[in-house]
Amino acid sequence: MVNVSETPGWSSMFLADIASFLLSVLMLVGYHLYLRSKVRKNPSYTIQALNRIARAMWVETMMSSGKPDVISIQTLRNSTMAATFLASTAVLFIMGVLTLSAQTQANTWQVLNTYGANHNELWIFKLILLLIDLFVAFFSFSMAIRIFNHVGYLINVPLGLEHKSMTAQHVAVYLNTAGKHYSIGMRTYYYCVPLVFWLFGPLFMVLATAVLIPLLYKHDRAPKVLADDFS
Repeated sequence: MVNVSETPGWSSMFLADIASFLLSVLMLVGYHLYLRSKVRKNPSYTIQALNRIARAMWVETMMSSGKPDVISIQTLRNSTMAATFLASTAVLFIMGVLTLSAQTQANTWQVLNTYGANHNELWIFKLILLLIDLFVAFFSFSMAIRIFNHVGYLINVPLGLEHKSMTAQHVAVYLNTAGKHYSIGMRTYYYCVPLVFWLFGPLFMVLATAVLIPLLYKHDRAPKVLADDFS
């Protein structure tokens, strides 16, 4: 165990790591709050918001046919397979992080770390946060798979039965919930990048987050032509 009192400057260097983590989180929170404010003004500002609209329209179209349709099953099957692959990948990443945690020689990873603390305790703490991030991804994709399976049954119930819980709007809410879990899983995957760079030092984490946000915006922003049409 490292004695803090015997380690000159350890406290200030540890604060550098915590400050970089908090700054990284605040940057991402601020980015998503910005997107939310834009979506309130323009419902099709992001591709995720546009997909929610499209899924609701798709469910209504599929259920209005009045008979089971193989297209809906194939579409949900593709979504389920994608979520299954990503959930399995999260498990592999978790196993990799657990293997890495057994290697207590953190000095090799922190050769370029000139601002943060270089201690095994902090190294384990970083790996725990990375594990939490990957577990959130796993459970998010698992929940998406679960709901996609439910929607596979609901979407083929004819609207003519007039069941109050089997309306197109009700099924669309289920499908969009699955899409939300899928999106959360992807976001946690993306945040693995700053967390991994944090292993090399706090400065790298902040830089990785600063690079990640413009890339996210490029992929989150709906095509401008479509956004202008809905505005």
